Amino acid sequence: MNTGFKSQCVPSYRLLTEDQIKEIHRATLEVLETVGVRILDEQGIQLLKDAGCRVTDKVAQIPNSLVEECIHSAPSHITVYNRRGEETMRLEGNSIYFGLGTDLINTYDLKSGELRSSQLQDVINAAKTADYCDEIDFIASSALPQDVPTNLMYVECFRALVENSVKPIFFTAAGKEDLSIIIDIAVTVAGGQEHLRAKPFLIHYSEPTSPLSHSRGALRKLFLCADKGIPVNYTPALLSGGSGPVTLAGAIVVANAEALSGIVLHQLRAKAAPIISGFATPPMDMLTSTVVYGAPELRLSHSAYADLYHYYGIPMWGTAGCSDAHTLDHQAAIESAISILMAALDGTNLIHDVGYLGQGLTGSPAAIVMCSEIISYVKRIIRGFDMSRDRIGMDVIRRVGPGGNFLMEEQTLERHREEHWRPRFLNRDNPETWMKKGCESYGERVTQKAIEILQTHQPEKLPDRVLRTIDDIVEEAGRSLVDKHFST
Repeated sequence: MNTGFKSQCVPSYRLLTEDQIKEIHRATLEVLETVGVRILDEQGIQLLKDAGCRVTDKVAQIPNSLVEECIHSAPSHITVYNRRGEETMRLEGNSIYFGLGTDLINTYDLKSGELRSSQLQDVINAAKTADYCDEIDFIASSALPQDVPTNLMYVECFRALVENSVKPIFFTAAGKEDLSIIIDIAVTVAGGQEHLRAKPFLIHYSEPTSPLSHSRGALRKLFLCADKGIPVNYTPALLSGGSGPVTLAGAIVVANAEALSGIVLHQLRAKAAPIISGFATPPMDMLTSTVVYGAPELRLSHSAYADLYHYYGIPMWGTAGCSDAHTLDHQAAIESAISILMAALDGTNLIHDVGYLGQGLTGSPAAIVMCSEIISYVKRIIRGFDMSRDRIGMDVIRRVGPGGNFLMEEQTLERHREEHWRPRFLNRDNPETWMKKGCESYGERVTQKAIEILQTHQPEKLPDRVLRTIDDIVEEAGRSLVDKHFST
């Protein structure tokens, strides 16, 4: 008897050893205690002073014990719901969820192929496309619309998202002022503040400023989320060789210091409030001075911090499904596929930027459709396979024997759909059939599917009374946010 045998075999991957994780953590604590972080907010400075930090000229040095205390007080799992109040994502351990990113200033028009400035309709299109795609777990604006007043830009994005999909929303805001209005909209949809706190369907994204700084605007948003119990994704995006060290190890340590100091500030404001952490350290290309989304160095640092935050037991954020290609071409497919596979193997919990093109500047609904299929492909790999005696099927093998075939076997009929992944858009036709169908490329297929989705898919609508209240909130926001100067 083979006792203790595990029949389910799944791929596993880990970059860092436990000793290497502890070395990064030790170096991070050293940076926080001896170098410190700059705090550009009076409330943040006071919180740190009251907790025993030494603050000189707005630079706070954080003792090791306080960092460890706040790591332990941060929740190890965060449950996120959809607009209906149904549990949708449980961010913990190696659970993985994929979704869109925010704030792309350019969008490819599906019908004309034109690259143009993003519009509010592009936010709606991204939401509808993602709402349709089963493998997209959460939505975000994707586009940053240039055809709405600047003071209402993020409010209008959130309204477009909540009205065009039931899925959880990952969103940005310019400052505390419009963040408060967005939360008011979410409260209306949820049916009250306590309902929203109990079953949040939104995650706010904000970030510190590299290197080792927290702006007043970012901290005011961080504290508002802590006060309201809104899950916040507070993660630095350090540019290796620019705003951070050029070495991967140095960039990881500095970025981790930024992330952990954010956790400290957040937990001091509201112990056990939900926070998602992690960081990104994309390299700066020294020839072009651009941020490189598709770099292998970014994937390595991504794997490193995934190991680190599994060690901390804190839900983590990451990026995947994004490319430096400026159009939906072979490069976009290569970089999107590799990043999605690596993020899934890393066990990153909240994986965003799916469908990004052009170094985080360009969006395309067709890229979202493409990445959705890549995610489905990768999840089949992650699921692995069962090698139990039943699945080996020795009786079937004996019955067919040498020279037979398994096509008509009952096992084949019953199990082929769960054992064999089936694509929706990838070509599996033979050459003759493919030519008879018009020699359509993969890019053409996903583009046509995106057009079809936008023409036919009808997301679940909000009740009319909720829509009217949202209209009133946005109308009032148009008056209250006039001449406001946000600081992020």
